[in-house]
Amino acid sequence: MTTILDQHGNPINRAILSEPQTARVAALQNEILQSHMDGITPARAVRILREADQGDIMAQHQLFDDMLDRDAHMQCEFGKRAGAVVGLDWSIEPPANASAREKKLAAWVEEILRDVVDDLEDVIMAMMDGVGHGFAPIELEWRRHGAEWLPAFHPRPQTWFRTSTDRRELRLRDNSPDGALLNPMGWIMHQPGKVKTGYLSRAGILRVLIWPFIYKAYSIGDFAEFLETWGLPIIIGKYGQASNNAEKASLLRAVTALGHDARAIMPEQMQIEISKITGTGSGTPHLSMSAWADSAESKAILGQVLSSEAHATGMGSGVADLHREVRQDILAADARQIAGTLTRDLVYPLIALSQTGVDSLRRCPRWVFDLGESEDVAAYAEALPKLVGVGMKIPATWAHEKLRIPLPDGTEEVLATAAPSAPPKVEPAPTGQATPPDAVPAALRATLPAQEPSPARYADAAADRLAQDAAAPLGEWLTAIAALVAEAGSLEDVRDRLLDAYGSLPASELQRVMAAGMATAELAGRFDVSNGE
Repeated sequence: MTTILDQHGNPINRAILSEPQTARVAALQNEILQSHMDGITPARAVRILREADQGDIMAQHQLFDDMLDRDAHMQCEFGKRAGAVVGLDWSIEPPANASAREKKLAAWVEEILRDVVDDLEDVIMAMMDGVGHGFAPIELEWRRHGAEWLPAFHPRPQTWFRTSTDRRELRLRDNSPDGALLNPMGWIMHQPGKVKTGYLSRAGILRVLIWPFIYKAYSIGDFAEFLETWGLPIIIGKYGQASNNAEKASLLRAVTALGHDARAIMPEQMQIEISKITGTGSGTPHLSMSAWADSAESKAILGQVLSSEAHATGMGSGVADLHREVRQDILAADARQIAGTLTRDLVYPLIALSQTGVDSLRRCPRWVFDLGESEDVAAYAEALPKLVGVGMKIPATWAHEKLRIPLPDGTEEVLATAAPSAPPKVEPAPTGQATPPDAVPAALRATLPAQEPSPARYADAAADRLAQDAAAPLGEWLTAIAALVAEAGSLEDVRDRLLDAYGSLPASELQRVMAAGMATAELAGRFDVSNGE
């Protein structure tokens, strides 16, 4: 059997791909989910983060999951960021200077991933969990279909992992002291970025969001308590100085019962006073803290806040454009990172197991997201003819790329504009021969819509045709005159040069057009006279 190499150039045995690596770790399959939100405090959060820095990341990622489950704003912002990548189109591109074999492999991989694998959008969405957690593990289960190996995808929770002793490598929790190494070609392990500190536990954005989340939780809790008690009348029980503890307890029960049931009994010598609230209350401080926390979450996740809340900037669209550019930069970074992971952990294993011709990641076909944006078609439609008219040489492929319009493959029908039909030329009548009054309408009728005859419409059509015929000779005249003016040294010189050049200007074509125009005008006048106009 041919030895295959993994993404890092190490030989592997196909036998390890016969079942998922986690299939034999029963402790993970039967693990009970735990919540760390009950009684979460800053001190407890610090303890969880310290444990993660020491390699035990389980509690930290449980806390992250609880935060996403309980914070609607945070869940919404992460959903926007993930959905932006899922909505991009993608393709499998061969490497630079690709051979025919490499181009064929790229086409084969794209065909398999588009037609055979159905849940790629779910895979990309699961990979985007790495933005918050720092990594996103998706286990691959390879199944043999004829000569091809096809993957099934199983997203796994981050709580199934720990870091190695040096805190720089992820390991599977299998009850061993340092965890199990991950099987090559058995995982799509997406880690969005490099960790500056070298600690994998500090890679996720959710780590920095712990504090806004806790502050908002405190504020919302206090605000809920405020809403529960604000506006209720104050009930005060009064007892005499000689009252003993039993009488005081009886009065307290009476006040409590009165507050809940509006019914109470008490000793005759005691009093209850009900005071009505006359002031105003406001929960603004609590809501301000909550709004600050939401804004901090949006900045950390999306790099801006305008896409989550509508605020008047007072600066036109400049601020909105800047925020949109920031979000576009984040989208481009996410797409490039996910494309790199999919190339390494999905495209290369797919080829290595099922095909031949690629023995290293360097010459492997690449997963590429389409990050281009279509330009303004209306602006280009107006500008390109003018630029071409002044002599600019613009490649058609460049225009197609800018407007995101694919080039036809040679067999497809293409859109085209219908060429306008030119009205027939009207020749003047011979000298001394009468021209029928309806000669011009009959000659021009084929160029006009089927409407009620109108002399004005016929005259307009003839005038348009004559203007087109006159454009070429007039253009020659203007070119010659422009050259003459450029050579002249004064106005008097221009005058003299014009008089000298008058006889040599090309006039034969313009004379024909003028003759046709005069004949058309004469015929139109006769038509008007014959109809009494």
